[in-house]
Amino acid sequence: MSKINARLLIVDDDADILLAAKMFLRQHISIIHTEKNPKKIPDIIKNENYDVILLDMNFSRDATSGQEGFHWLNVILEHDPAATVIFITGYGDIELAVQGIKEGATHFVLKPWDNKKLLATIQSSLQIRESKVELENLRAKQKVFISDQNQDHTNLIGSSQSMQKVMKIAYKVASTDANVLILGENGTGKEVVARAIHRASNRRDNVFVSVDLGAITESLFESELFGYKKGAFTDAKEDRAGRFEVASGGTIFLDEIGNLSHGLQSKLLSVIQSRKVIRLGSSKEIPINVRLICATNMPLYEMVNENKFRQDLLYRINTVEIKLPLLKERLEDIEPLIEHFIDTYCTKYKVPKKRISVGTLKRLQMHDWPGNIRELQHAVERAVILSESNILEPHDFFMMEKEEKSRDVISQDNLNLEEVEKVLVRKVIDKHGGNISKAAKELGLTRASLYRRIEKYGL
Repeated sequence: MSKINARLLIVDDDADILLAAKMFLRQHISIIHTEKNPKKIPDIIKNENYDVILLDMNFSRDATSGQEGFHWLNVILEHDPAATVIFITGYGDIELAVQGIKEGATHFVLKPWDNKKLLATIQSSLQIRESKVELENLRAKQKVFISDQNQDHTNLIGSSQSMQKVMKIAYKVASTDANVLILGENGTGKEVVARAIHRASNRRDNVFVSVDLGAITESLFESELFGYKKGAFTDAKEDRAGRFEVASGGTIFLDEIGNLSHGLQSKLLSVIQSRKVIRLGSSKEIPINVRLICATNMPLYEMVNENKFRQDLLYRINTVEIKLPLLKERLEDIEPLIEHFIDTYCTKYKVPKKRISVGTLKRLQMHDWPGNIRELQHAVERAVILSESNILEPHDFFMMEKEEKSRDVISQDNLNLEEVEKVLVRKVIDKHGGNISKAAKELGLTRASLYRRIEKYGL
């Protein structure tokens, strides 16, 4: 019969009890530790993680009140609220047993015990321990799920050659557990790509935990990522799982990884290599099972050459590398992106469906987009909110208003005929909301002549 994979601690001042329990239980439990002196409990549980603890209720000679057991039970639960403790006593006092359960013990066994009943009690306690740990993890994951649901998520959108290449790599690597490094300027959609990889992976039903490393101070790095025990620092009022623990079974996305100092890079590398974390204030190793995706807008390879980023960490995080293009390098994707954002924000703000005029679209495709997709997204959101028409025009876009002020002013020092004509044509087209027939009529041109000027001036 195979042994149960569990760690068991037995604390009793009777050496014969310890020997008898260990001789029987080692046939069924993989790891068993024994201890005669209860005063060593704090150090033992600080350095070791046990699934079940068998604890004597009375250690002093002739003691029958059980108060010693209650004291050490509280010490154990103070350190590990999820601890599963079975009281051992030679006195069949039902009231004492009930009090022990109320104090936080899981079960109660009497000396001398029946071996089969003892094993059954331990097995039952192991199930309770597993349920407690699962509940703690579920609560932490639930917070992530709720936070995730409140965010706007964008799918990978784009027919441009550069985006097709990104999609091909992303979906190919998704089926593996390979670490991914996403490089790209601010606003190019690094987190969107990371989420797409997660949704296409075998981990899709588990959590996606996003961490902005640029927003975490050096003093909070360990507590945020690795968690902490109650009392580890002044504000540590309870045990808390770190982001790596919460993400176990799912994906963790570390954004702005290039912002980490050398010291924090070393700590992160250690966790990635060992696949274990240690909560602040504890020495227990907690196994983690995460898919790691990192991102940055910083030149990591140059930073390695300048000794600002660890080369061994770079090798660990970039098993597969994805480089995202700037929005101005994928102009053909602007239209589907705009349509997606219009649908998103019309639904979010409960406004009638809007569309964008042809003239406005052409103007938006000419914009430089220094803020990339994020700038486009915010521009569309603002236009949807403020526009009083179902058709979005150039004046609905704030950055285009600013461009108009600089472009549509005819300088007294520059009366170049082509520049003057360009400004005039643009003003008249905008005046008529992109209606070429009306604009041509006011300018005294044929539609064909106006189209030639639009093409000539890139309007």
